[in-house]
Amino acid sequence: MSAPRFYVDPAWTALAPQVELALPDPVARHAVQVLRLRDGDAVTLFDGRGGEYAATLAVRGRAAAAAVGAHADVERESRHAVTLVQAIVAPDVMDWIVRKAVELGAAGIAPVVSSRTQRAPAERLDRRLERWRQIAIAACEQCGRNRLPAVHAPVTLDEWMRTRPSMSGAVLLDPAASTPLAETARATIVRALLIGPEGGFADDEAAAARAAGLASAHLGVRILRAETAALAALATVEALAG
Repeated sequence: MSAPRFYVDPAWTALAPQVELALPDPVARHAVQVLRLRDGDAVTLFDGRGGEYAATLAVRGRAAAAAVGAHADVERESRHAVTLVQAIVAPDVMDWIVRKAVELGAAGIAPVVSSRTQRAPAERLDRRLERWRQIAIAACEQCGRNRLPAVHAPVTLDEWMRTRPSMSGAVLLDPAASTPLAETARATIVRALLIGPEGGFADDEAAAARAAGLASAHLGVRILRAETAALAALATVEALAG
């Protein structure tokens, strides 16, 4: 059974071989109080910048330290970096999408506000962004990724299209498209997947995306929920990219 994995933010402390470091309180609390790990248990630490460190836990009451071993240059990233551009949906659904997108290998997650997105005050969106980033960390700990995917601050769909340097490899998932996503993914390297909210993008938004240079593709004859479409699209692209 693999050792429990913990993310150590490099802003908190620097990971280095052959040192003992006090684990940050959130990491120590999860290891000792939630997972019930004991003194001498093996753990794996990573800082989100690539590779991981084998370590041995030293439990000190409710605190914990780790004797850090050698760095292992282990990579579990996908061959091609794909950003999931997801129109913001209900909080629990969006949390699910972020978690599973990280597990499926998304290199980045870009939440966008569309005309059918439920409006929220800026401070609430800030809290949701922080939650999504924590979910991404937990997903990396669970699935073995050693590089944290970027979870970008929410912007409007127009702003995302206006600020993206190139639409090459960007695909709008559209049930009315004539080309299957699998065909598109075989013909080109998909760099970004644009997924609508519940009810899909408004006609003018879809038209603006196509005018901006996004290709259109579909996932079949059935209408999928936003979370199903996002994950099915990612899985399709990842599988065809090898």
